[in-house]
Amino acid sequence: MKPTILSVFVMLFTLSLLAQSPGGEITLSGTVLDKQASYPLEYATITLTDTSNPQSINGGITDFDGKFAIKTAPGVYDIKIEYISFKPVILKAQKLDKDTSLGTISLEMDAATLEEVTVVAEKTTVEFKLDKQVYNIGKDLTVRGGTVSDVLDNVPSVSVDVEGNVALRGNDDVRILINGKPSGLVGLNSTEALRQLPAESIERVEVITSPSARYDAEGSAGILNIILKRSKLQGLNGALTTNVGNFGTRGISANVNYRTGDFNIFATGGYNIRGSEGNSSTTRVQPNGLFIEEREFERERGGLNSNFGVEYYFNDNTSITGSVVVRDSDNENGSVNNITETENEDIFLTQRLAPETEQDFTTQYSLNFNRRWENDGNLSIELQYENSEEVEFVDISNISLNSDIGVELETNETIEDQKRFFAQVDFVQPLGDDARFEAGYRGNISELDTDFTVFDNLDSDQLELNTDLSNSLIFNEDIHAFYTQYGTKVNKFNFLVGLRLEYTNIEIEQQTISDFRSRDFTNLFPTLNINYEFNEKETVSLGYNRRIRRPRGFFLNPFPSRTSATTFFQGNPNLNPSLSNGIDISYLNRISKSLTLNGSIFFRRTEDTFEFVFLETDQVAIVNGNEVAVLNRTPINLSRNDRIGIEGTLTYSPTKKWRINANVNVFNSETVGEFEGIDYGASNFTWTARLNNKYTLPWGIDSQTRINYRGPSVNAQSENEGIFSADLAFSKDLFNEKASIALNISDVFNSRIRRSNVNFPFPGESAFQFRERTVNLSFTYRFNQKKKRERQGEFNGGDEEFEG
Repeated sequence: MKPTILSVFVMLFTLSLLAQSPGGEITLSGTVLDKQASYPLEYATITLTDTSNPQSINGGITDFDGKFAIKTAPGVYDIKIEYISFKPVILKAQKLDKDTSLGTISLEMDAATLEEVTVVAEKTTVEFKLDKQVYNIGKDLTVRGGTVSDVLDNVPSVSVDVEGNVALRGNDDVRILINGKPSGLVGLNSTEALRQLPAESIERVEVITSPSARYDAEGSAGILNIILKRSKLQGLNGALTTNVGNFGTRGISANVNYRTGDFNIFATGGYNIRGSEGNSSTTRVQPNGLFIEEREFERERGGLNSNFGVEYYFNDNTSITGSVVVRDSDNENGSVNNITETENEDIFLTQRLAPETEQDFTTQYSLNFNRRWENDGNLSIELQYENSEEVEFVDISNISLNSDIGVELETNETIEDQKRFFAQVDFVQPLGDDARFEAGYRGNISELDTDFTVFDNLDSDQLELNTDLSNSLIFNEDIHAFYTQYGTKVNKFNFLVGLRLEYTNIEIEQQTISDFRSRDFTNLFPTLNINYEFNEKETVSLGYNRRIRRPRGFFLNPFPSRTSATTFFQGNPNLNPSLSNGIDISYLNRISKSLTLNGSIFFRRTEDTFEFVFLETDQVAIVNGNEVAVLNRTPINLSRNDRIGIEGTLTYSPTKKWRINANVNVFNSETVGEFEGIDYGASNFTWTARLNNKYTLPWGIDSQTRINYRGPSVNAQSENEGIFSADLAFSKDLFNEKASIALNISDVFNSRIRRSNVNFPFPGESAFQFRERTVNLSFTYRFNQKKKRERQGEFNGGDEEFEG
């Protein structure tokens, strides 16, 4: 068998460690346990630093039973035993001149951070903290070979609709961050980007429904913070995943980490091509007859996503990290619209072809300095620059199938160029054992330049520039924020109170008509989080926060988006930001080792809420020689929206092989307001439910079933039917748990379809299916690491930690 590059590298690295031991070897051994649960900690890290030569570092990790045995040269060492989320144990100046056993080392959970109230062990899926919930991705079979959108759709409280829009507790105004900040991995179009990022690159998702003052005030629903994988293991380790599926889907992704001495090098990324097919239909009753439009589309999204970085540790408390993000994607979308129009006894047929290509390229550079001191004091400085460009080209043909009307041609080209500079400073100072003070600054300066060009043959036999539709817009948004917060613990109470000030300046320049608009506003955002511990198993939390939803450039952009001959989307440059106040009361009860219940009641009132409405226009489209009214879909400000709901999550493990997780979210949304004399008020009572069932079959085959249901909903102009969908997956570990193969089927019954009954401005119905049933087969290989195994610890809710 020929040696691989990896095996040669590992051999050379091992020889280099042995070369550091010229005087013979001794063995350092011991066992690392969780002090509270008294079970072994697998993959705890033991680091040996030679006191006479600090650059000489040796070490190792614990096995499944928490045991370690490290060979090293005789000498005097500083020994550090650490495990993520636990307080490290440091043994200074230990003289090792013979085989030595440290016996049992017990690590305590790190509860020094006041805003953190960890109530489940490291090996569980869910961690509850004072201002957020953390979901470790774990061995989630249904997202193997999938995307970040697939991951988010499997997180309790989060839903992803058929168009890929993300919502939190039914509210789509969600702020999405990568590693706690805006990221080039999301780019200009977050929905499309989340469909391309590989799921294997994610370590965990933080669901922040009651953000403290430390976080952006943007997003009335809350914040989703996606944390990318970065290993803490010494040496070279990582995982490689390949996948193949129907509709031409295929790809490869990896996460790699190399840690030695004062350096930690990490990289995540992948190249994927994802194909899909979908369809939609619209029927509306017009004064002169029926209008029916049926659409079929095929998509192929290909792209490279990568995140590469290097950490350097000046010492145990000071580090600097530099990273580079590159996202390069090339998408092709082909759609065929068949239009049938009836007038009296006449039937007219038209076919609309709209092939579309889209190219996106994003680069982002980040630099972070971090300094810690005793009792979790910390200073962090982050700088980031991002440049994103998106070019979209659509070539539209309207062909009349039963008349002598010529072919109508239209070509649309959209070029978007965004530059963004981000800076953040966070300072944390402990005040005694039970209090801490925090303060910081965040600046986000961005410029989005959009050029929209339309050529058509409506007025001649040649394609000519349509100056009525073509336009150029520059959108600048500068946000500067300062915050401070104070946390303390009194008996069984934890308090975290904060205040955030944000100054926003927006400039809109419509270059085509030489129109320039500018406005600025300053807002205060108070926050309060309180936690009370009844006992070790039972806690209750109260959170209050004020949030803002600023209109994005897409909402303000007055350019019409012509995806159909009879409807178009147009932004509203007069749209105002909406402000909201919310209260969240949560209850957690770890009823037993195998059963955990978490529930919450929430209320949010939003002023000047956004609503998308259809408006009649003076324009008409000529379809088969007949005039058809053209509708305009646009965002407007309405008076008020009240949202109240209740949510429950249950985690249950009947046996070691069987794990169940269920989430139910019931809410009512009441909207009040009118626009141009029309009442758009609406009351919407709906609910969502999610059930995850994991079971280990014979021969070590893991199975997972996920069932989703979104209840019926209504808005000012339509009624939406409920949506049911189911996913199924199987996985088998190979090669002594160094590899896994997984098969997952998304939307088993091909039922993920949004069906609506429209009542204004014309009665009708519609159906939309973004992606038909998909089948995906993936293979994962891990080097220098094993799959994280389950352990039924004291607080184990039946799920496992992330892999990688």
